[in-house]
Amino acid sequence: MTESNSSPNSSPDNETKKSTVRGPRRRGRSDKRSSGKQPWSLDQFVVEAQEGKVRFHDFDLPLPLMQGIQSAGFEYCTPIQGASLPHTLRGHDMVGKAQTGTGKTAAFLVSIINDLLKHPIDDERYIGEARALILAPTRELAIQIGDDAEQLVKHTDLKVHTLVGGMDYARQLQKINRSHCDILVGTPGRLLDFVSNKDIHLDQVEVLVIDEADRMLDMGFIPQVRRLVRATPEKQDRQTLLFSATFTDDIVRLSEQWTDKPVRLEMEPERVATDTVEQKIFITTASEKFALLKNILKSDGVDSVMVFANRRDICRTLYERLKKQGFKVGLIAGDVPQARRMKTLEAFKSGAIKVMVATDVAGRGIHVNGVSHVVNFTLPEEPEDYVHRIGRTGRAGETGTSISFACEDDAFLLEPIEKLLDMKLSCTMPDEDLLADTP
Repeated sequence: MTESNSSPNSSPDNETKKSTVRGPRRRGRSDKRSSGKQPWSLDQFVVEAQEGKVRFHDFDLPLPLMQGIQSAGFEYCTPIQGASLPHTLRGHDMVGKAQTGTGKTAAFLVSIINDLLKHPIDDERYIGEARALILAPTRELAIQIGDDAEQLVKHTDLKVHTLVGGMDYARQLQKINRSHCDILVGTPGRLLDFVSNKDIHLDQVEVLVIDEADRMLDMGFIPQVRRLVRATPEKQDRQTLLFSATFTDDIVRLSEQWTDKPVRLEMEPERVATDTVEQKIFITTASEKFALLKNILKSDGVDSVMVFANRRDICRTLYERLKKQGFKVGLIAGDVPQARRMKTLEAFKSGAIKVMVATDVAGRGIHVNGVSHVVNFTLPEEPEDYVHRIGRTGRAGETGTSISFACEDDAFLLEPIEKLLDMKLSCTMPDEDLLADTP
């Protein structure tokens, strides 16, 4: 991990910029805090100090937030949480290089919730006037961030709203109109719809988070993100946190436009891929892949599996063939209606579905504990996607297994993956029984 601050003259003791963004509230409902909650104290949340580990207790966090942290099962900070919170809790902007699975979502949510609780608003507010805005590239990731936020704020009066495409606009609007909007999470397209219709207001945003900026760039969302950023206060008048798995020249330029004297953090990506995941590469032919997949899924100890392929048509074909073979299988891809994707994801989380077939875009935001195996039916064309894929297993302190198929068509993709991981991946031929095409 490397850490730097592009503002050498800034001091942690300086007044944070967030105090400058609060203007008069023009319409809406009051945001008074309730005092009728059952008392809770840190005595009910004991985490012993350990050398080399940072605790959430080590920060001056509000008690309702600490109770949410306990409810979420957190005790010690992950490296990015421990490195970023000392800066973001003081109001500094952040540009962080971090992979999925490092704990960055909780890092920025804890910082946001801390700020909103310590600076409550008692004036009247617009309905739909957001205090914090979190942008995510995919619907699944936005929904996951929203769920994580709900978990952390459940002992507070803060309200979380999640807006994504593929869902009924009117129903989302009804929810917005029922309560004030403290934390707003969404995908760029749907958020722009609400902004254009004046159903949400971003001119009082105190904290802006842009998550997975590299994926935003890859998916062509940057023009939409620019419009949303322009609808928020000037960068000097808000706190901005930007996260990306890679720091390309384009990402660096965007971070310079959107952040103000940011602290920069770079977390080593290879640890995410190798610490808790056993990686296997099977050399096979394209015609043998399905039989190999089918036999792996039938093996002992293969409980909950995510299968990745590069294209929607391959994923749909796999889904249909596995379903015919009697597997409890679901499909997450861009052409699947959002309501069905959410229903499928819930079934996968509950164990009703054993196998989830997914594309990279749809699968990137899926965070499900207990995934025992990840299978790369086709190797990803972008090395970073390999890290994101296998990061679906080996989560929350558990171990997992990644199995990748390398055939004559995609074996050349191994070298850039090995370069990114800075390690050689062992390639073997699968046993004959794994290739048997049994009915």
